[in-house]
Amino acid sequence: MELHELTLQQLIKELEEKKTNAQEIMTAILNRINAVDQKVKAFLTLNQEAATEKAREFDRQPWQGKIAGIPFALKDNYCTKGVRTTCASKMLENFIPPYDATLVKKLYAEGGILTGKLNLDEFAMGSSTELSAFFPSHNPWDLERVPGGSSGGSAAAVAADEIPFSLASDTGGSIRQPAAYCGVVGLKPTYGRVSRWGIVAYASSLDQAGVITKDVSDAALVLSIIAGYDPLESTSVQMEVPDYTAFLNTDIKGLKIGYPKEYFQQGVDGKITETLKKALLKYEEMGAHIEEVSLPHSEYALPAYYIIGPAEASSNMGKFDGVRYGLRDFSADNVADLFSLSRQAGFGPEVKRRIMLGTYALSSGYYDAYYLKALKVRRLINDDFAKVFSSFDVIVAPTTPTTAFKIGENTDDILTAYMNDILTVPINMAGLPGISIPCGLADGLPVGMQIIGKPFAETTLLKAAYAFEQATDYHQLKPSLGVR
Repeated sequence: MELHELTLQQLIKELEEKKTNAQEIMTAILNRINAVDQKVKAFLTLNQEAATEKAREFDRQPWQGKIAGIPFALKDNYCTKGVRTTCASKMLENFIPPYDATLVKKLYAEGGILTGKLNLDEFAMGSSTELSAFFPSHNPWDLERVPGGSSGGSAAAVAADEIPFSLASDTGGSIRQPAAYCGVVGLKPTYGRVSRWGIVAYASSLDQAGVITKDVSDAALVLSIIAGYDPLESTSVQMEVPDYTAFLNTDIKGLKIGYPKEYFQQGVDGKITETLKKALLKYEEMGAHIEEVSLPHSEYALPAYYIIGPAEASSNMGKFDGVRYGLRDFSADNVADLFSLSRQAGFGPEVKRRIMLGTYALSSGYYDAYYLKALKVRRLINDDFAKVFSSFDVIVAPTTPTTAFKIGENTDDILTAYMNDILTVPINMAGLPGISIPCGLADGLPVGMQIIGKPFAETTLLKAAYAFEQATDYHQLKPSLGVR
């Protein structure tokens, strides 16, 4: 295999055994990006010169760290000191942060080398990466299809072997859904397990940082690095961080798996359902106990999400006013016009839509009718999961109702576009950990299996995912881009 095709841990082993060096790895990665990214369009900013120099520094005097000398990339809503951070928006097109996000610092501390920033739906609001202000990204499995969103660039880059792993964010499925569409692994930890400090906020009670990798063991390794308490982040939970890789084994005899009947009903493509049922049979063959369960309030998760999310977004977007940083409209004659014209020019249609929807839901006379009711629904959803987890170790379900759709197919149908998150949103509403792993193909396109765990039970989640991965070869399937 070529260097760019290797997993994170395979690259680490190559370095440790001195079969290669950091410069050779970086050159292979950059050559791959230059060869395929004109097709995939995953990267917004390439940190080529700085990354190459860092690799040279490592080879001259190697430093210590779990990922020392290894390239990584970031969804472009992670603040990076000295490197442009746009959130795929005209509002921040030329914004260069004076600081690094906490997770970026953690990767640097372990020797990782930032290679570039990846495309997303503007301010992480979307499900396809078509809503980037600059250009849509493409699915490496079929360039006419979306890679998912909002972390489409992060998933597409890993699937296309442009980068061994990337960090992304997940508010309603934005790591797991694109991971499913692109046939890679996407892990969203428990809310509070990983710091969000320095990640540009969309909906603060739902946002969670996470990782996209080529296999489960790589996801476990990166989680071991990025998890942990952060005094800068008020929702960060102070808990010991285990070595998640130590829990990866294939012995899952007696593991209790529930599959929610609501996730296999109308709206989920028959081929997706068929593929997931085969996966459940594989778990049964491995000695797991499989049983149907019910999450009755899941059907209300999506409408509640599209009240809570936009409400929080309307508040978080208030700081983008053309005064302190970001786009400024210099034609304004007064402060009120400066705010209005700058936001009008800087935000795209979907961001404006969610700001307006959220502001309306929070307005006098409507707060109780919409926002407060949505919060009550959120509690019911959380209670549903708690009831199931009193008897089961994990829940298994499809990640998405369909495989990746064609670019432009849902552009004029906002409700259909929103429905792509119907199976992932409940997990964010409950703050639970979830992972999407490849479990087969449907019409030549990847199908993702979503495994949901108890709060802070990422060890069980990763073990269940790893056992299935090792019993199958779906994670080894790769798209053909016509370039070696």
